[in-house]
Amino acid sequence: MGVSMATAKLWVERWEAQQEHYATDREERFTVIADVVEHVTTDRTHPLLLDLGCGPGSLAARLAARLPRAEIVAVDMDPLLLELGRSHHANTGRFVDTVIGDDGWTDALGLDRPLDAAVSTTALHYLPEAVLLRTYEQLASLLRPGGALINGDHFAQADPYCAALTAHVGRRRAERSHTCLHEDWTSWWNAAAQDPELTDLFTERQRRQAALGNNGGNDNDLTLTRHIELLRQAGFHRITPVWQFGDSHVLVALTD
Repeated sequence: MGVSMATAKLWVERWEAQQEHYATDREERFTVIADVVEHVTTDRTHPLLLDLGCGPGSLAARLAARLPRAEIVAVDMDPLLLELGRSHHANTGRFVDTVIGDDGWTDALGLDRPLDAAVSTTALHYLPEAVLLRTYEQLASLLRPGGALINGDHFAQADPYCAALTAHVGRRRAERSHTCLHEDWTSWWNAAAQDPELTDLFTERQRRQAALGNNGGNDNDLTLTRHIELLRQAGFHRITPVWQFGDSHVLVALTD
């Protein structure tokens, strides 16, 4: 079910533009995540990084460019996006096909030492709250002392007036940058489905989605405050947002 480099390049580039439709200042958010990784791994010769919900490798590729001596393990459950990442970002790291939060998912990572950092961007909001808590607990146990979990995502405020305000600021930024005019999620997937080179991957993707049922991609709608509470329950005691624009945040949790 492999794809050619040309096909992977086409769909990854369209993916990058499509994601900007949703993520306010997406490139800056990536840069901030890389800043944090760089800071917590400054004394590591070959840092070990885990990219959660990697998609076609957008964040992993940027981390590899910033930290060329890092070992990166990129994990996702979507066979099509993983194959695009393996083809287009072949030298970025090791792409692993597993479902985050499922029984045994950490065994599938094949880690041979503690993680220096685990990162994610616009992915963990798909996990139900109980699964997210368990995942946070597992990540706390996989990270070395002084390691970091860095999550870039949209986190609403608990107060509805504050939530409306942050969402408005994000929308206005998207209008000024014209990213709201980019291809959206549905259009990207509909167009990719017409590419005959991706047919087998789409078939496998649909099979997996049917098997997952309602566990395959609902937004948990957790607030920033609730994420922090869950991280504390999971054993992280040093937690702070390091960047925000609208309701887009980078939230960092450090191990003791």
